[in-house]
Amino acid sequence: MKNCPWKVSLHGGHSKAYCDHAEDSLRDMLEAAVRFGYRVFGVTEHAPRFGRPYLFRNEIALGWGVDKIVRDFERYCSDITPLAEEFADRLAVLRGFELEVVPHDRYVEIMQGYRNKPCFDYCVGSVHFLDHFLLDGEQDIFDRAVETYGGLEPLAIAYYCKLAEMVATLKPEVVAHLDIIRKNARGRGALDTPAIRAAAAAALEVIRDTDCIVEINTAGYRKGLRPPCPAPWLVQAAHEMGIVFSFGDDSHAVAHVGAGIVEAREYLLENGVERIAALHKEGERIVREPIEL
Repeated sequence: MKNCPWKVSLHGGHSKAYCDHAEDSLRDMLEAAVRFGYRVFGVTEHAPRFGRPYLFRNEIALGWGVDKIVRDFERYCSDITPLAEEFADRLAVLRGFELEVVPHDRYVEIMQGYRNKPCFDYCVGSVHFLDHFLLDGEQDIFDRAVETYGGLEPLAIAYYCKLAEMVATLKPEVVAHLDIIRKNARGRGALDTPAIRAAAAAALEVIRDTDCIVEINTAGYRKGLRPPCPAPWLVQAAHEMGIVFSFGDDSHAVAHVGAGIVEAREYLLENGVERIAALHKEGERIVREPIEL
């Protein structure tokens, strides 16, 4: 199954030189993508988080500050184009980044500035934070967020509202891990109540109207989330709206590259989805290509 047209990842390739919780070099990640047989591999390093409240605990423990994170990202901006060109005869490497929704009062301006950089072909839209609470990090931070918002349901509703806001304002080509709140919400209550479903449906309507691709995030398999993000009811709701899917391995190590892609294909087929989309470059434009599963 090496040369399969659906072997596409539009989110991942995080590497040690630019991300504290990644493990391998970007070159090694690209070599792994070639070995897996990817047709298209989108590299989407994390954008900087401007503000000490948004630093991760391990970054603080390492003595990192916002300035270092910004410098690392600027190095990524410089490094990705020559590497993409070097691998061009073996792999279609898309140059991207994964945006952040912090600081909440000025993230749109900051992320739009990165979107306009000539080193980037596209971006992936993610919501990792509500206020200063990291939603997919340490469990105790998530638990405090649930308490602050008055319960899991209001937290989930706020999450989908923030997701809709991010999509409407920044119009990312890809929306990542649509229900990432599942990661730390396991065993704490239902995430598909009528009120949550309504908030998610409103976010999906914005995604549809903005013509974004929704990612099937295969990192869920290695993080114990079965099914992966998004859950079947979200996949089905999005599919009924005509929203298009693609895959993202959300890789932070060579061992993650390609992991779960075959299973994710079966997951989509089980939920009635028979086609995904890839992105590729035509000159200076990024265009969408439909692919049969």
